[in-house]
Amino acid sequence: MKLRKQENKIRNALIILNLGNILFSIIKMKKLIFLFSIILFSISNLYSETTFTLLPVSNVVVGNKFAVTYRLKDGEGTALQVQQIEGCRLISGPDLSTRTSISIVNGKQSHKYTVDYTYTYKAEKEGTYTIPAASITVDGKKLTSQPTTFTVLPQDSNTSNSAGNGGGNTPSDATTTTVSDKDVFIKIFLNKSQAYKEEAIECTMKLYSRFENIDNINAISQPSFDGFLIENLDNVAANNQIEHYNGRNYMTVILQKYIIFPQQTGKLTINTGEYDISVVQYERVNMGFFEVNRPIHKIVRVKPGNLTLNVIPLPQPQPDNFSGAVGSFTISSELSSSSFRTNEASSVTLTISGSGNIKYIKEPVLSFPEEFEQYTPKLTVNASAYGSTIKGTNSIEYTFVPQVVGNFTLPGYEFVYFNPQTKKYETLTTQDYTINVAQGTNAPNARMDDRQSIQAKNTDILHIKVGEKHQTKNITPIAYSFGYWCIYLLLTLLLAGIVFAYSKHIKFTSDIISLKKAKANKVAKKRLNAAEKYLKQHNIDAFYEELLKAVWGYLSDKFSIPASQQTRQFISTELSNQGISQEVIDKLILIIDDCEMARYTPGLTDESADNTFKNAANIIETIEDIKTA
Repeated sequence: MKLRKQENKIRNALIILNLGNILFSIIKMKKLIFLFSIILFSISNLYSETTFTLLPVSNVVVGNKFAVTYRLKDGEGTALQVQQIEGCRLISGPDLSTRTSISIVNGKQSHKYTVDYTYTYKAEKEGTYTIPAASITVDGKKLTSQPTTFTVLPQDSNTSNSAGNGGGNTPSDATTTTVSDKDVFIKIFLNKSQAYKEEAIECTMKLYSRFENIDNINAISQPSFDGFLIENLDNVAANNQIEHYNGRNYMTVILQKYIIFPQQTGKLTINTGEYDISVVQYERVNMGFFEVNRPIHKIVRVKPGNLTLNVIPLPQPQPDNFSGAVGSFTISSELSSSSFRTNEASSVTLTISGSGNIKYIKEPVLSFPEEFEQYTPKLTVNASAYGSTIKGTNSIEYTFVPQVVGNFTLPGYEFVYFNPQTKKYETLTTQDYTINVAQGTNAPNARMDDRQSIQAKNTDILHIKVGEKHQTKNITPIAYSFGYWCIYLLLTLLLAGIVFAYSKHIKFTSDIISLKKAKANKVAKKRLNAAEKYLKQHNIDAFYEELLKAVWGYLSDKFSIPASQQTRQFISTELSNQGISQEVIDKLILIIDDCEMARYTPGLTDESADNTFKNAANIIETIEDIKTA
């Protein structure tokens, strides 16, 4: 017993010792991780790039204040030097603001430290001005920002200075009684009013608004570019600016850009579409002790005017080998290898680079020696929007297999394109290639002077085998046989019967009233069957509702009674005029009354419902048996 107690004490002591070792390891590991993080942080600071830039400056209205901000990234700067901006007056600055961020991505830690130096100016004179380059010293090295330009716009021509905004007039969310298409509209611009066929044209859709808050833009009809090929630029950079247009200042934003290529000559019209623009304004609402802004949504329908472009035809006569390319291009070629063997594939690649309609260039046709087997070229286009055109490369890989040993010349390709800048056709030529073909390992020995190897290519067409020249056979035309005319007569009668039956069917189905009368009993039976199902399910309410529909529907179809005139008095008069006895009419009216009363009378039994169902079916059969007028 004592020995067992000692064993338990020893076991507990070992457990406590192991837990202590584990805890010590965890604490030690945390210290190592912390030390490693400090090392990574120091290394990231050592290799981070220090930059000094001027943040973008938007246009400003005369009399308004605006900010000019210089940003120093990952560095501590001294001796900041900023020059005066023409047409503007410095009010305050520099105001400093700092930001520090640490991020860990995939185990890698990065540290960013930025300092913003902000100067506040007041625009005093309209015009376009340049913000000169500023400089700052970081660790003994002088960094300089890039100069940039901005525009000081005039005030609205129909308003006076406002002290509230520093004297200028800018778009706002102030509530007005009405919002017109002069307060918010869309304009579409072309960077050219005249262009050559296939020449790239930039088309820009821009929103002009006197209000800063636009809730939604809904296109009632999209722009249509008939006679153009279109490249829709999906990633349009945000470009919010204030612009002065027709004597007023508007907040503008580019909604969409297209690159279009005219495919026809003459006057081409672009339908610019129609749009609903939802503007959000705010009105001051007095809540007693305070006021709040309540949003008001106003929708304005705008329709930009259609645009007309004058498309000039390309100069005539066109060169015979004109590729259809319009723009500015270069061309190069490259062989895939320097050694060639028979029955082994090689390739030559033409690469057309430049800007214009590069995606729509005709595939060049190379002249290969007759002794080369050719495959379908592989086309690879890598082009995207760049500025106001499409820029990139168009690569065509031509695979060929030499079939004969010898020396061959692969002539260069002449690429002819039209340059809209020079208004001329220009020709680029790739180099000629001399190809020395050696004997392949899996090919029979062949030489250029061996005519049999060249003629072997024509053995796939065999000679025509000739037989007896004077073959005769007595043939009697089938039209002279009796069976032919019997079949012809039967088919004619069958066709006449089909035509007659179809015309009767068309005439019958075109008479909607007669068709309804003919199908009245059939439709009524379907509804009676549906009512009977509800009766078997003990769903009394649904049974009477379906039974009433069957009776009313039958009367409407059979006697052409519209729903608006389905009254008991009208039905009694109409059925009496059709020659139906008053006894039958009274029973029919009683069934209708029972169905309508049953819908509002609870506790009806299945037995009474079954009697009503049988009476309704009998009445409909009775009316069907009577020959109405």
